[in-house]
Amino acid sequence: MAAKRGVRGLLRGGFGRNRPSEPQGVRATGRLNGRVIAVAAQKGGVGKTTTTVNLACALARAPHDLKVLLVDIDPQGHVASSLRDSVKPGRVSLTDILLADRPRDLMEAVVPSAIENLSTTPPDKQLNETDALLASRVGREYILQSAMVNARSHFDVILVDCPPNLGNLTLNALVAADEVLVPCDMSILAFEGVADLLATIETVNVRLRQQLDVLGILRTRVDRRTTQINEAIEQALEFNYGDLLLDTEIPINSALAKAQAAGLSIFQYQPRARGARAYSALAAEAAERLGLSAAPAVANR
Repeated sequence: MAAKRGVRGLLRGGFGRNRPSEPQGVRATGRLNGRVIAVAAQKGGVGKTTTTVNLACALARAPHDLKVLLVDIDPQGHVASSLRDSVKPGRVSLTDILLADRPRDLMEAVVPSAIENLSTTPPDKQLNETDALLASRVGREYILQSAMVNARSHFDVILVDCPPNLGNLTLNALVAADEVLVPCDMSILAFEGVADLLATIETVNVRLRQQLDVLGILRTRVDRRTTQINEAIEQALEFNYGDLLLDTEIPINSALAKAQAAGLSIFQYQPRARGARAYSALAAEAAERLGLSAAPAVANR
């Protein structure tokens, strides 16, 4: 329990966000004040991209009707694959933004989708090389944060799908973010990955003088038929992380996999599926924690 309190204390510590000045040549400033949420996990296969995509779509839908931007910094480009019927191509890539000689505005890479209230950045297969090239850049941890200054004024929520590792791209996302959403499936490896990620958040807050918080730890791919392992992982999560653990959980649901294969959100593919209800509940709980909506959080356990 002491470890849990220590992490929580650091996450809510008094460090300033130390925001950089706006890059030159930004587009017109909007009137919103977006919250940036990095969706990050140390282990692949925990439903990170599925969560990023369907949470974004749920927040863009009624009753929330929020302006949402999906930023895909995972070189695999699974956000665009998951929404390929709705995502449009763009002329400017994230690599163009991150490796530019002079600061550039992320809005240059933003493209409206066919889903109301939802915009995205285009998939970028060059990001694998970009991650390595960032190592030689001065102030490399702050490049995405600087590029995102203007985007915050155009969106209520910006969700960043991170790579399943702690490279320079993930570090950029953590520095740019206000909160981190941590998906964790019901496995020992995923549970151990949560501890590693929270330690990284603590390091970011201390060494880079940020005030990054944890929006919550989300249980994903929950199969209620495997009661023994579920109970063991849940008890460990509750003991170590307490109120960081979200009430909502995402069940194993074949409709989620089928929707992704079809290039659709769960709400486009099968809006009454268990997976759709779960992500609606997650959106309500996340909006309540963020103070973005009066909609009550609804647990789906």
